[in-house]
Amino acid sequence: MSKQNELVQFSRGASGGGSKNFIINGDMKIFQRATAATAVANNYTTADRWKAWNDSSYGGAMTTEKSTDVPSGQGFSNSLKFQCSTASTSTAAAEYAQFNQVIEAQNCQAFAYGTSGAKTLTLSFWCKSNKTGVYTVAIKKADSTTYIIPIEYTISSANTWEKKTITVSPTAGSTTLITNSGGAIANDNGSGLEIYWNLLLGSNYTGGTSDTWSSNGSYWTTTNAVNWLDNTANNFYITGVQLEINDTATDFEVENYGTTLAKCQRYFWKQPMGAYGTFFCNYVNDYRFSHIWFPVGMRATPTSTTTTSTAATEYHPDPYHTKYYVAGHYSSGTSIYHTAFQADAEL
Repeated sequence: MSKQNELVQFSRGASGGGSKNFIINGDMKIFQRATAATAVANNYTTADRWKAWNDSSYGGAMTTEKSTDVPSGQGFSNSLKFQCSTASTSTAAAEYAQFNQVIEAQNCQAFAYGTSGAKTLTLSFWCKSNKTGVYTVAIKKADSTTYIIPIEYTISSANTWEKKTITVSPTAGSTTLITNSGGAIANDNGSGLEIYWNLLLGSNYTGGTSDTWSSNGSYWTTTNAVNWLDNTANNFYITGVQLEINDTATDFEVENYGTTLAKCQRYFWKQPMGAYGTFFCNYVNDYRFSHIWFPVGMRATPTSTTTTSTAATEYHPDPYHTKYYVAGHYSSGTSIYHTAFQADAEL
């Protein structure tokens, strides 16, 4: 079997299929990008597959980081911590602070959305914050027609780990949006279902009714939700996130490290390296080239970023590998190599 075919077969197993949990890295074990506190700016910051949303131009700001603060006796080693770094006490109408995970559309086919047999989903997670009150999760069906459902939950005790269970019915609020044809999710590698945890949303987004599907793309939350971004003392921890086809929550599905890492690498891969990475080899005429195979087939042809000891040009990338070239004859006195490389195919 060719190297490319091996990667195709492996990536099918690494894309999320075969697991009851449709969330990847729900126990926060993989941090390829960073582990220390990192400013949020509508980007993937620290934990793999978890994107954070915040525009500090409105006033409030936050960071994310890896934490070893976890609920006792649950088998988790890490959590993802959010910290308010700049307070926003007067919320702008368009202000937001959220984090989310996007589930690839072809991994959502078992939900049977867009049919009368659409499944009930259950989202469960452990969270902790010093700020008690009502929070919301928003589920966005992003493919084709956009539908959103905000669902409230309450943090009851400050600085205490609490398990939350949220049932997502396809007919929540006595609606038929998800069970009609507009609820369908395409069988492709695009965005399928997006799960958001809301920490602050301005009045532009507060028109939703808890546990009711809506076709209004601005109904992300309810008016009952707290402003978590109102004090720099505020923190929020989360781990043990699971989304399953079920009307009740079951125990968190623990994966071995390698399985979760491979699933994450379908969307982002940062090549580990020390002082020297992949070297360039002599090719033809006046060129040297490097050839980098990705550990699994990626969701799509990624955007690659590299630094090299001599400026290099990428050519012929695809979801399985990429190449770089440098003009110039081979010289035993001059080595050319990568000093950093990453490939990004996130949703």
